[in-house]
Amino acid sequence: MSEPVMPLIPVEITEFLGCATPPAWLDAAVANEALLLLDHANCEKKAAATALSLMFRYADRNALVYRMSRLAREELKHFEQVQAVMQRRGTRSRHVGPSRYAEGLRRAVRRNEPDRLVDLLIVGAYIEARSCERFAALLPRLDKPLADFYRGLLVSEARHFKQYLAMAEQVAGEGAAIIDRIAYFRDIEAELIQSPDDQFRFHSGPLRESGKREAGSGKREDALTRNKL
Repeated sequence: MSEPVMPLIPVEITEFLGCATPPAWLDAAVANEALLLLDHANCEKKAAATALSLMFRYADRNALVYRMSRLAREELKHFEQVQAVMQRRGTRSRHVGPSRYAEGLRRAVRRNEPDRLVDLLIVGAYIEARSCERFAALLPRLDKPLADFYRGLLVSEARHFKQYLAMAEQVAGEGAAIIDRIAYFRDIEAELIQSPDDQFRFHSGPLRESGKREAGSGKREDALTRNKL
């Protein structure tokens, strides 16, 4: 990660994550802006859906329900903001499939309660922390309007990270149990971020050559769309 972006990331996040985003992913993100924005919009929708799901499943936990309600509203607002950016930049909405990132984390979640809830909250903290780190790492590589937009969002992602982690600590109780689970998911998350992917997504790893060709095709398609607008 380059020096100028480091102060934007809270030290808690740099210590929480097991690795920095690979430079190859950043190169792919800049080269495939349409996919970056499309999948970012998807991530905001999924984040809102996750918060709503936790509200329904753990309806007896009043503090969690309150925080997830506020979080869901904020994530949907972010989705609308990304959609507005896409429209201004001539990027049309279309379906893109998910990356393996979130599912790879959730496969490690325990089944029994309250362990399951603790793990889900830790996973949420990792997703928010990685989003914050990637926004910051992208800033020096983006044009000013998009960089300004992402600079504003990374503050929210950092706050969401802290909220998820605080809730996990409240459910589990501070101590070795949650420290061990954080370390367990740190290794899984770092492996997902560093290992190659066949498709570019906001939370993917660096692209294999086949993925670079697919992503490049998407970029050309988006450029054609912008020329028609």
